[in-house]
Amino acid sequence: MATHDLVIRGGTIVDGTGGETYEADVAISNGLIAELGKVQARGIEEVDARGLIVTPGFVDIHTHYDGQVTWGDEISPSSLHGITTVLMGNCGVGFAPCKPEDRDRLIRLMEGVEDIPFPVLSEGLPWNWTNFPDYLDSLSSRHFDTDICAQLPHAALRVFVMGERGANREEATEADIARMRALTTDAIKAGALGFSTSRTLNHRTSDGLPTPTLTASEAELTGIAQGVADAGSGVLQFVSDFNDPEKEAAMLRRIVEASGRPLSVSLAQADVAPQGWRKLLDAIERAMEDGLPMRAQVAPRPVGVLLGLELTLNPFSAHPVYREISHLPFEARVEKLRDVEYRARLLADAPDTDNPFLKVMLRSFGKMFQLDEAVNYEPPQDKTLQAIAAQRSVSPQEVALDLMLERDGRGMLYLPFLNYAEGNLEPSREMMLSRATLPGLSDGGAHVGMICDGSFTTTMLTHWVRDRTRGPLVPLEHIVHKQSRATAQWIGLYDRGLIAPGYRADINVIDLARMKLHLPEVRYDLPAGGRRLMQRAEGYTATILKGAITHRDGDPTGAKPGRLVRGEQHLNAPDIVAE
Repeated sequence: MATHDLVIRGGTIVDGTGGETYEADVAISNGLIAELGKVQARGIEEVDARGLIVTPGFVDIHTHYDGQVTWGDEISPSSLHGITTVLMGNCGVGFAPCKPEDRDRLIRLMEGVEDIPFPVLSEGLPWNWTNFPDYLDSLSSRHFDTDICAQLPHAALRVFVMGERGANREEATEADIARMRALTTDAIKAGALGFSTSRTLNHRTSDGLPTPTLTASEAELTGIAQGVADAGSGVLQFVSDFNDPEKEAAMLRRIVEASGRPLSVSLAQADVAPQGWRKLLDAIERAMEDGLPMRAQVAPRPVGVLLGLELTLNPFSAHPVYREISHLPFEARVEKLRDVEYRARLLADAPDTDNPFLKVMLRSFGKMFQLDEAVNYEPPQDKTLQAIAAQRSVSPQEVALDLMLERDGRGMLYLPFLNYAEGNLEPSREMMLSRATLPGLSDGGAHVGMICDGSFTTTMLTHWVRDRTRGPLVPLEHIVHKQSRATAQWIGLYDRGLIAPGYRADINVIDLARMKLHLPEVRYDLPAGGRRLMQRAEGYTATILKGAITHRDGDPTGAKPGRLVRGEQHLNAPDIVAE
């Protein structure tokens, strides 16, 4: 007689604590883990996990699904990679609070910062909110294949309070700061899990204007952080250029000291200062040793862009000759690029742009690689387009064109621009192993035509646990702990991230030996027929959310038990979610 809803039999448990693995059954009832060990009772449904690993569901604390959750119920690509909870609203960008006259402004900001096209957002967003609590209410009746959590974005808040002054980066007055502080408290009390901001010139509107939060004063940031503290919970998330790492880190430390709230900041290796990340990490580690809740969010592979004829950018995007055909449908452009006469004109052309990324980065053939079926995110230097060109005695531009024309014009190039200054991922490994870091920066739901990093979790399991040949591996137990228990606790979700009785039954059953990443592919399934990159994986035998199997062997089952999570969640407390 069945007494459990689901029983997972005979798996190797990687429980999320970071401790050693062991073999056990897992019994699930009413969305919670009911038993762990040798389970005698049967389940209404059972999963044979012999020879497989069983982990907690993964928690991704750095995504941008703020728009997608208003029109879709599949939080893909993240949900295809074992992720059962996502935190959106990072980097200070989002859509609430927002007055009607500022809607286009926030769309242009998201379009510029996160590469989500204006038509997709203008058609997809229902705009049935003005303030942030209204935005949460608008999501409260929706069902998803992951749980979703929200943060209050600084850019939206600043424009809401200051209007044109805020958009133009004028200094906030005491009255402005007081108003932002109060609205922040309201947002956290309504269910936001935190507040986010951006201090990087890389974040611009689609019109090229810097993000409204770029030069916000320490007084403004401290006031908002104190608004989080006034609510009694919530985290702070920052991204910064760190042109002066010691000065910026000292300011972040003062904000944490003044507010008492946990703060995380993006950390990566930059080509211009390959060792600069160490200074910032040292400062965060010192703060942690002093008892301050500060962490760095780090990535397990290069932060890089995908280039191709079907994507937002390719190495010829800034060429006048390419612009002659850039408006053509994809198939017509591919046909034209195969034309011998046109090809010769294009290869003889040069970029014409003042945009440094288009002018310099897209000519960096010594850092550009082909992304092929092997999907290797730590490729050696002899695989660069420049090296291939030397082997073939042709120009790198010709190699780039040939590779992109493969697979009927869908060949992809990969250009790492962070975490790959020395041509290897040793800096990423060192960052991941620090006690002061958390896995993040996947940007799931964003950069839809250039980046597809919602698959970070699968890279950690394949490359770092199993496949790496260019340096040491990382223990499976460490990876699982960091991506489940550590990330869940950081954002105040104490009810998940562990395989133990009483915890949420958010679980992955994984065939690690068979796990592999597929090549990213382009889909046209966004509102207005918008394009986005998607990346699938093999090896996720089952992903379980709140006791329901949402994915089997990588395919959605149709189950949508995920909800908006409002505020901190505590073990053995009623779920504070919108049902």
